[in-house]
Amino acid sequence: MRRMPKRLWIETVGCQMNVLDSELVVAALRRQGWDMARGPAEADAVFYNTCSVRQHAEDKIYSALGRVRLEKQKKPDLVVGVLGCMAQKDQELIRKRAPWVDLVVGPGQLHQVPSLVADVLAGGGPRLEVSLDRKGAARDAIARSFESYDPDRDPAMRPTPFQAFIRTQTGCDKFCAFCVVPHVRGPEQARDPDTILAEAEKLVAEGCREITLIGQTVNSYKFANGGRTTRLADLLVRLDAVAGLDRIKFVTNYPRDMTDDLIAAVRDLPKVSHYLHVPAQHGSDDVLARMKRGYTIGEYMEMLGRIREAIPQAAVTSDFIVGFCGETDAEFELSLDLVRTVGFKNSFIFKYSPRPGTKAHERLPDDVPEEIKKERNRLLLEAQAEVSLAGNRRFIGTRQEVLVEGLSTRDEKREVDVGPDGVAQLTGRTMCDRIVVFDAPMRLVGRLVDIDIDDAGAWSLSGRVADGLADAVPLDELALSGESATPLYDIALPQAPPRSTAPTPEA
Repeated sequence: MRRMPKRLWIETVGCQMNVLDSELVVAALRRQGWDMARGPAEADAVFYNTCSVRQHAEDKIYSALGRVRLEKQKKPDLVVGVLGCMAQKDQELIRKRAPWVDLVVGPGQLHQVPSLVADVLAGGGPRLEVSLDRKGAARDAIARSFESYDPDRDPAMRPTPFQAFIRTQTGCDKFCAFCVVPHVRGPEQARDPDTILAEAEKLVAEGCREITLIGQTVNSYKFANGGRTTRLADLLVRLDAVAGLDRIKFVTNYPRDMTDDLIAAVRDLPKVSHYLHVPAQHGSDDVLARMKRGYTIGEYMEMLGRIREAIPQAAVTSDFIVGFCGETDAEFELSLDLVRTVGFKNSFIFKYSPRPGTKAHERLPDDVPEEIKKERNRLLLEAQAEVSLAGNRRFIGTRQEVLVEGLSTRDEKREVDVGPDGVAQLTGRTMCDRIVVFDAPMRLVGRLVDIDIDDAGAWSLSGRVADGLADAVPLDELALSGESATPLYDIALPQAPPRSTAPTPEA
């Protein structure tokens, strides 16, 4: 009698880097003969790919581990694994709090997951596999312990067949006072541009039309080999020449690394989206200094001015933290002023959450009361919503080329099931990554389609498939300053393929 394949289930919390990691882990297991389960109750292995940027993300995982304990009691052979950033940060603490966990695997060891699962199933007992601490050895040794993990891709595991993430680098060396990423993802290490280009060409051959380059600070990408240094602008030039590729995005950017050559590449290369996520994090120089961000608001505005001068229609988004250590009412007002005056397409706004191992946790008191954090978060969100709505309304009456991604959130929730000629509410994004919803046949999914924009909300546009109307205003006649997007953190992915619908906030 033929033996049924093992089945796995994975949940991912965090940024696009985590989403890509989940895709690669699942693809590796599928090559070992595993299938996907519809939920943890049907799985032989359950994995949680984790985030440590905020306490809420970690609390969510511990809650999930509490629930899966019931499944483990029913099926003692069920393999339970905690993967990613929280595994690297907490290590043995995870099994102290949840002793039914079989695997604790850091970001640098994800390539070992198939063999580790096999060891557990063979009776080898629980396994802990993590990288060296950033303070525990020389940089080269630490970097080697954060091994690169970019195996061959599995088309079935991408968020959509025509969109994919490509990692440009791992780790981060910025060491912002609030951020745990340098500790859990290790030193910054760039991938070989030839490898990145080959991966892009393979993805295009499999039907991919849009790639998003991802790195903790993607615009700091620098790869040196044989006396030649490749930076992000150089990489974009090579990717823009890939036949069959329609769009290129990259996230997340660090303000001081937004060089003129990179801005020129975004302006001049036809496939590169006019969308730049460049977090400010705060509007006060004093707070930025406490955050150890390495720039002032004056320097940030100078960088933004160079972007606006070169690409007037570019969409710029930001991250903000409210309630950081010592933040006064006057300092918070400076963040409000920045949002109201700059015209960000969107901002990802978070309440400060102290993270063990960071400079802020070690040296600065978390002295802003939670209720004040909540109120400041609300006020900044309201200010950004007003700015986003004003920016979106400028698109009404324009014609936009949209890459159609699939069903809208509304029709996904309704579980709409129509054939290729059936009409549903679809969603896609403009060249500047603005979300557009419209009614159209499902056969348009994965295609570039012209949409006439009829209406706008704070977070999306709505329209209809263009029918040749000559009075639609071309986008290049407008000088646009912003766009909209969808917040990211705490993406729950209960089954494969891993999916994300948002850009990545920094860190």
